[in-house]
Amino acid sequence: MSNFEVTGKIFKKLDQRSGTSARGEWVSQDFVLEFQDGNFPTNISLSAWGNDKVAELNSFKEGDTVTVAFNIRGREYNGKWYNDLRAWKISAAQSSQPIQTPSPTMDDMQTSIPEDDLPF
Repeated sequence: MSNFEVTGKIFKKLDQRSGTSARGEWVSQDFVLEFQDGNFPTNISLSAWGNDKVAELNSFKEGDTVTVAFNIRGREYNGKWYNDLRAWKISAAQSSQPIQTPSPTMDDMQTSIPEDDLPF
């Protein structure tokens, strides 16, 4: 299965859910991540499944910038298909400082004029 990664701001953390299935106890929490898609912000909903992933999500607060690695899963229920974006790693985003390039000064812009022996 392919892994995907997106960096954005935690826009909203939804309520934690838990229950019991045929495979035992489970816990999950959905959250909305906002990221730039070209010129416009885009929101996607992701899920953290399991105690460790929910704890990882809860170590961040709304407004924090994170990088989320996730898998895409699809499933059928009652004749309809649903996609699920399951986060498997949530980490603080690496701060990327813009590279500062110095502005040219007047000294940098002056060009040396070659001297030649032409009369004009």
